Amino acid sequence: MELFTDPRPSQQESIQNMFRYFPTNYVWNLSVDLAIEMGARIGEIEEMCAPLQEAARQPDAAGTRAFRETWSKMADKLCGLAQEDEDRNRLLSAGEKYLRASSYLLTCERLQGHGAPGRMALYQRMLDTFARGILLTKANCERVEIPYGDTHIAGLYTRAEGVHGPAPVLVQVNGLDSMKEMKFLVGEPQWLAQRGVSSLVIDQPGSGEALRLHGMPAVYDSERWASKVVDWLEQCPEVDPKRIGLEGVSLGGYFCPRAVAFEPRFACGVVMGANHDWRDVQKRRLDKEGDFPVPHYWEHVRWVWGAKDMEEFMQIAENVHLDGVLDRIRVPFLVTHGEKDSQIPLKWAHRTYEQLVSSPKRELKIFTEREGGAQHACFDNSINPGHYIVDWVAEVLGGRTS
Repeated sequence: MELFTDPRPSQQESIQNMFRYFPTNYVWNLSVDLAIEMGARIGEIEEMCAPLQEAARQPDAAGTRAFRETWSKMADKLCGLAQEDEDRNRLLSAGEKYLRASSYLLTCERLQGHGAPGRMALYQRMLDTFARGILLTKANCERVEIPYGDTHIAGLYTRAEGVHGPAPVLVQVNGLDSMKEMKFLVGEPQWLAQRGVSSLVIDQPGSGEALRLHGMPAVYDSERWASKVVDWLEQCPEVDPKRIGLEGVSLGGYFCPRAVAFEPRFACGVVMGANHDWRDVQKRRLDKEGDFPVPHYWEHVRWVWGAKDMEEFMQIAENVHLDGVLDRIRVPFLVTHGEKDSQIPLKWAHRTYEQLVSSPKRELKIFTEREGGAQHACFDNSINPGHYIVDWVAEVLGGRTS
């Protein structure tokens, strides 16, 4: 009997429980849903998206330019309103608007093709707007820079609440096209802080600042950068070095288990979207199977991995799998996956779980339409799955759940 012959649902079946503003464009719907998870307001979604119905049917380059125009225009309006608040010393209101504007800038930036005119300026504006929002709202969030090679890995650090003495911390890493600001705005660092666990969300090589500002491509041996993060955390007096966990979302569902396998100082691991065999996913996408997370997909992945052409990229992708790795993990590990994931087949969650043979506390949680989070990386409704994950982390690392 073949263990992993679970048939994949049709695209229409797999996306029926996600909010679909654009009936024919999965990538744009994914972006809208991610924006909602970051705190977008439905009236602003309508104002930005209503003019885009025709553009959603156009080729990537023309369509994404139109998307950028309407979403950055909304960010402009919010920043103008925030400045009016600042002029009246209404700084908390101003800060909230800056944070929401940063989420709209982030959303339209990640859809642009590599090298698109003005993309870097758009990204830098997002960073500046986010930082202004954090400052004015006095959010529990501090930018940190972790030495790495000749430069650094940037992160957002959120302190545990109500903890006296060194606290546990969960390091969180991105997927193929997410960023640390996205992870923060969705809310997991705040949920962890309430449970007595600190957070460090980073832009690891191949994502966010590391890729855009420092030219650091992704590497398959994620322990290379993950160990440097642990080194840095061990020097922080407010961190308990024996209680450092690692979580990965989407492609981070590969990076996280790989790093935990080869870096024994991690006390636990979690994946939100199991990415056991990313090389296989690429082969299937070449055969037109599965949904893409961003436009200009093949150009994007070559940029992320620093490949000059498709041949080199596919050679790199051959290393991006977890077979023969997971039996090294000897700490608690939680594998989560959306039942209707149309990007990464559910069978890979089962494969990851089954290969965690040395973990003293392994768990597989499949999120369904009942609790939400049935889509890829739970982007359709992340709060219930997110709470499940942070409760598990708090229980394993010695936080609190009540």
